[in-house]
Amino acid sequence: MKIIPEYNSSDIPISRGEVGKYLITVINKSGKITSTDKKLLIDYEIEFEYDMFGKTSKQISVFSKKGPKNIFNNNKQKHIYFSTDSSKTFFGDFDGLISLMSWRGASGDSVPDNSFLLAEAGINLRGTFYNSVAYSLNLGNHWLASADDSEIIFSDGSDPALKINNNFINRKNIFNSVEAYLRYQTSGNWLALTFGRTPINFGFGYIDKLFLSNNTLPFDFGKLDINYKAVRYSFVYGSLQGDSIGIYPDFTARELPSKNIATHNLTINFSEAFKLGLWESVIISDQPFSFTYLNPVSFLTSADLGIGTKQTSENNTLLGIDIEIIPVKDFSFQGSLLIDDLNFSTLYKNDSLNENKFGWQFGALWTNKFNINLSLEFTHLDPFVYSHRNNKSTYANYSLPLGHALPPNSDEIAAEVSCSISNRLVVNFLYRHQRSGEGIIIDSNGILTANYGGNINFGIGDAYLRTNGFLDGTRINRDIFTIDLTWQPVKQYYLEGKFQYRIINNLTEDLNSNDSYYFATFKVDL
Repeated sequence: MKIIPEYNSSDIPISRGEVGKYLITVINKSGKITSTDKKLLIDYEIEFEYDMFGKTSKQISVFSKKGPKNIFNNNKQKHIYFSTDSSKTFFGDFDGLISLMSWRGASGDSVPDNSFLLAEAGINLRGTFYNSVAYSLNLGNHWLASADDSEIIFSDGSDPALKINNNFINRKNIFNSVEAYLRYQTSGNWLALTFGRTPINFGFGYIDKLFLSNNTLPFDFGKLDINYKAVRYSFVYGSLQGDSIGIYPDFTARELPSKNIATHNLTINFSEAFKLGLWESVIISDQPFSFTYLNPVSFLTSADLGIGTKQTSENNTLLGIDIEIIPVKDFSFQGSLLIDDLNFSTLYKNDSLNENKFGWQFGALWTNKFNINLSLEFTHLDPFVYSHRNNKSTYANYSLPLGHALPPNSDEIAAEVSCSISNRLVVNFLYRHQRSGEGIIIDSNGILTANYGGNINFGIGDAYLRTNGFLDGTRINRDIFTIDLTWQPVKQYYLEGKFQYRIINNLTEDLNSNDSYYFATFKVDL
């Protein structure tokens, strides 16, 4: 909308201080936004009051004298407790006595009828010291009301947080989650250091991102950010959770003792209408720590090649370039290219070793005065993209993709409509049509005879079995329809609903399945 032209959507999250500055910019240009956005701006002015103006007149503690009668106040930001002075701030919130009551279910051809109830109570502590050090701690306790084995299997696949939690998988009713970080920034925020665990995204994708997305759980990391005028640079070194499906020929699975990620992301705002991003990453397995990858100004691919053939063959390097163009108000376009492997000598020849693996994405976004956002995005992933030849350095965390959710050897057309009916009621509709080539064949002697490159966690065989054509293997088509609704009838009280319908067509075996998934959530965020 050209209201905040300096905002960069390819490097998320940003600090609350940056949010506050952007909101002040919106206030100064409020004549250019819709009536619904003006109401939303009022809500944000309440929530980010201290970050914008250094004031707390619209903040209230529910345990103060006036707190109980303000528990449903639409014009106050409610906290359990808060305190501010010239040297520090502290905000303590409970995510409600029962912050999340989520009912989830499914039915269909490939999943039996299932449903279960999940409750959560959490605490969120955040604050600052001397306007330069910030901290955040978000603890959650989850209770599974009831579920049998089949329902646990269903829920395991419905939520990454449940999938990786041993207490949940082992039929214990209570399990925990945590996100926390400590951040230091200089005056003017030209340099910042962050240590902890919180989601990070890189890339301009509007519906999903090729480079670093939210399709897996947050990981622990150290992060350096540098902002200078039109240039934004981020360096991340983090620890991932990984296990190996196994090494040929016995494929014996084992948990990796260490799996790390190093990534650089540089974006340049050349003008209000054109942004360019450069990205690179390396996944390092079986090497607990290395200063080779801790250098924030090195070229990771060159650094990796310089440490020796054996270790380099066990690591997985990726490169990326993306652009965003805003030719006119309310329209934007993005294009992203991911290079997993590149060999110029075989680039235009018969690539029998599958040495050239690419992913690419094109997207468009249109917003309008009716508060409707329309997004359209096409994504293509070559066979074996994100995977790794020895199944260790996959571009995944907890076996879930760090990049796009699409499996390798696939493409997708995705369309999304997001409508803000009011500042407190948002409806989203997402349609995805996917084509995939799948298949891993191991004969009766345990010999791998075919791998069509459609499994991110199984990359063995790309270099010695066969040249893979795009969509070779078992052909699968998926049509996925998702609608979700978020309603905030009273500020900080939420009702959320989600329904998803999947049509899966196995063209090779002429098999079809139709499945439905549904979620209903009540959330209190005080």
